[in-house]
Amino acid sequence: MSASLASFTQRATPHVLALFRVVVGLLFACHGASSLFGVLGGAMGTGHTVPTGAWPAWYAAVIQLGGGILVLVGLSTRAAAVVSSGSMAYAYFSVHQGTALWPLQNGGEPSVMFCWAFLLIAFIGPGAWSLDRLFFGDRQAAQAPAAQPEASAV
Repeated sequence: MSASLASFTQRATPHVLALFRVVVGLLFACHGASSLFGVLGGAMGTGHTVPTGAWPAWYAAVIQLGGGILVLVGLSTRAAAVVSSGSMAYAYFSVHQGTALWPLQNGGEPSVMFCWAFLLIAFIGPGAWSLDRLFFGDRQAAQAPAAQPEASAV
């Protein structure tokens, strides 16, 4: 990789990670809003809401909406991402995995993708544009330093 491209990607990384966090948080919040409020096609495309207090659908929707918004704005990002990741792992193993082994076969691809995306966000942190960074500065960035590029073998 050329030095200028490496320099650009290194400078852009926090911004790209923040954009990834924003997109994942927005999509997750939309899932919660659809189930809780019947918008965007409603719960599972039915146009309806999930019954208040229904286990586990209503609780999952609350986690999706709340966790999605927190990750979207970058507030308590790591904690919200861990809870969101765990809820998607639970969804996969309790709803999807019993019907077939592979996510492609059992309809669990969104659960798996959200689970791993949130786990990544929990490890990398909020990125450049976040309320965490605004309120706490670079303290969080210092907790999880970016990976150093490997030295080329000579």
